[in-house]
Amino acid sequence: MPRKPSEYLVHVILEGGHKEEVRFPTIQEFQKWYSGELVPKSASNDFISVPIKNIQGEYMVIRPSRVLGLRVEPVFSSSVERFT
Repeated sequence: MPRKPSEYLVHVILEGGHKEEVRFPTIQEFQKWYSGELVPKSASNDFISVPIKNIQGEYMVIRPSRVLGLRVEPVFSSSVERFT
């Protein structure tokens, strides 16, 4: 039986080399934000909100036209970090 991720870590790569990490509890929540907020406004220079649900009182806004890439990484609560 396949394991189910406990959350998804999304690496947002921005113009200028900046990188931010945002966590989503399910892949469906990420897809909803991606297809409902980021894609329709992808050429816009207006700010859009990025949901940060894990940190109370903190928020992030980005300009969609400055997003160069996204990397979605499943995180398993049973994962063991290994340092090489």
